[in-house]
Amino acid sequence: MLEELLALGHAGAEYDAWLIRIGEGDQFGSGFVAINPNSKIPALLDRSGPKPIRVFESGAILMYLAEKFGAFLPTEPDKRAECLSWLFWQMGSAPYLGGGFGHFYAYAPTKIEYAIDRFAMEVKRQLDVLDRRLAESRYLGGDDYTIADMAVWPWYGALAKGLQYGAGEFLSVQDYKHVQRWTDAIGQRPAARRGRMVNRVNGEPSSQLHERHDASDFETRTQDKLTPGAT
Repeated sequence: MLEELLALGHAGAEYDAWLIRIGEGDQFGSGFVAINPNSKIPALLDRSGPKPIRVFESGAILMYLAEKFGAFLPTEPDKRAECLSWLFWQMGSAPYLGGGFGHFYAYAPTKIEYAIDRFAMEVKRQLDVLDRRLAESRYLGGDDYTIADMAVWPWYGALAKGLQYGAGEFLSVQDYKHVQRWTDAIGQRPAARRGRMVNRVNGEPSSQLHERHDASDFETRTQDKLTPGAT
C-alpha cells in the first residue's frame, strides 16, 4: 500500500519498514507490544502528526492509509461497501488458509488426514468464491484496484501460483482461471513487486530487502548486494 501511494506521488507515504523476526520472538518485545498488544505483524506507527498514532491489524492499516491519503478506497457508497466487504472477507477467510490448511498441510508434526481434507475443502470453496467474483469484475471491488485486492492478493495470489505451502497441485489452483488472471495483473504492478520484497527473508537474495528506509534501498540494499554470492 505504501509503495502504491508513493507511485501515485504521495510523498507523505515515505516510510521505514523494520524487520520483526517472529522466529526470534521480536514481536513480544515491549517496544513492539506497545504498538500491537496482540504481538502480531504487521503494525504501523504514524509519526507524521502532532502525536504518534498506532494502528494494528492489516485491514485497519489499509483503511487508515486509504482514508489518510484519499486513495484506493472508493467514495461512492456502493463501491465503498463492495470494497470493504471483500477486505473483511479476507480477514475472516485467511485464518482458514494460513492457520488451518497451511498448518496441517505443511507444518504440523503429525499429518492428520481429516484436518488436511477439512481445511483443503474450505480453501477450495474460498477460491471458488473469488473466482466467481473475478469472473464478473476486473478487481474485487469493481473496475478499480483497491485495498481489498492488496489484502487478498498476498495470500490467495501466492496460493494460485503454487508458492504458498507448495500446495498448488494438491488444490488444483490452475482451475481457477479468473483468480489466475487477477493474480497475474496485480503481479505486474511495479509497486506490488516492490512491496513483496520488503521485509522478505526467503527466496532469491535479489528479492530480499530485509529493511526499507529509503527508495534507493531497492537498488542498493537487497541481500545479493549486501552479501555477494549468497544463495
